[in-house]
Amino acid sequence: MAKSSVMYQCSDCGAQSPKWAGQCADCGAWNTLVETLSVVPAGGKTARFAGYAGTTQPAVQRLGEVQPGQETRIPVGMEEFDRVLGGGLVAGSVVLIGGDPGIGKSTLLLQALAAFSARLKVLYVSGEESPEQVALRSQRLGVDADQVCLLAETSVERVLEHARRETPQIMVIDSIQTLYTEVLQSAPGSVSQVRESAAQLVRFAKQTGTALLLVGHVTKEGTLAGPRVLEHMVDTVLYFEGDAGGRYRIVRAVKNRFGAVNELGVFAMTDKGLKEIHNPSSIFLSRHEQPVAGSVIMVTMEGTRPLLLEVQALVDDSQLANPRRVSLGPEQNRLAMLLAVQHRHGGVQMSDQDVFVNVVGGVRISETAADLPVLLAALSSFRDHALPNNLIVFGEVGLAGEIRPVPNGQERLREAAKLGFQHALIPAANAPKGGIEGMEIHAVTRYTDVLEWFTR
Repeated sequence: MAKSSVMYQCSDCGAQSPKWAGQCADCGAWNTLVETLSVVPAGGKTARFAGYAGTTQPAVQRLGEVQPGQETRIPVGMEEFDRVLGGGLVAGSVVLIGGDPGIGKSTLLLQALAAFSARLKVLYVSGEESPEQVALRSQRLGVDADQVCLLAETSVERVLEHARRETPQIMVIDSIQTLYTEVLQSAPGSVSQVRESAAQLVRFAKQTGTALLLVGHVTKEGTLAGPRVLEHMVDTVLYFEGDAGGRYRIVRAVKNRFGAVNELGVFAMTDKGLKEIHNPSSIFLSRHEQPVAGSVIMVTMEGTRPLLLEVQALVDDSQLANPRRVSLGPEQNRLAMLLAVQHRHGGVQMSDQDVFVNVVGGVRISETAADLPVLLAALSSFRDHALPNNLIVFGEVGLAGEIRPVPNGQERLREAAKLGFQHALIPAANAPKGGIEGMEIHAVTRYTDVLEWFTR
């Protein structure tokens, strides 16, 4: 039988020590020794405890001889949540959900478990709330959660003991930072406790085929708290985005071993919980009655879904020595780069202007298709020249002033045409040969072509 023991490992050089010290004896780094768990096999040699182990001895195989198994997907029944997961939960998969406090993580998972409980055995493990608080939330949401098994526990060993007895098909841990393993001395939420607790839960999920959903806290920077290895251990990582005081919530997949990455699900927070938004483009478009300067409609691809968003820009005389560049949605540094391209290749100087750019609805855009809409919105505000309401724009802008193509150009155009847009300003390489019915396409190759089109 293998015995477990507590060791302290340097996070810089990996050296191990039987007791904690302020300085690593090998590399000399200070405050780098963290508590970890080791396993001493019967042979006497110490092996680091990590990952999950199978019940049989692994054998070397040729990849061509391995028969891939069929994924057993469990649809949630909430279309937007299923989309982000890649079609539903996979048996034995581990999903990590992070987000700001009060954003709706527990609400979404309680709604999902209530939907599952009608046909599957589910277990909700709450480490932050009492059973009475969870019951009060289910009443407020109006969900039928009578068949949901509930456990208020923070010890991983006792949680797994109950899980083996109950044999749930789906289990929720709310949250991973509140759990602790009894073999470590550190407090719950520490790096070692989060890592080892998650390792035991992942091993249980893989061995039993239980679909596991973990709730994770986030830091003030918006990243998941705890060790970075936590995101590597799980199969899927989802982030809740949006203002906790606002109405709309966005669930984004940043890692998914069973589906597309950067897939997006849109929800609205109501007094009865989270409601799905099946046509997100309708809530992100203002559709002004009259054309407004500084407003441009773009088409972005979020996973497999084309999404229409409104990019707004405000350019005004600056009263500061260093004019401000504020970007909410697109990347801040990219905005400064695009304004430099506009000055160098378009002759439009905004060095004495404050430039503010915002994407309506608080959506974060990371793809380069937003380059041309951002530049056009800033130019429209600077010149006080409104663009047509039925125009959509997308395209990447290079440092040499060229307009580069973006992926899935035809899907973007077809989605815009379905919503009634009649004009499109796009890269020439994205222009479809047969055109799009009911849409006039303006193809450009350089930023000077955009300026010529703008001044017509």
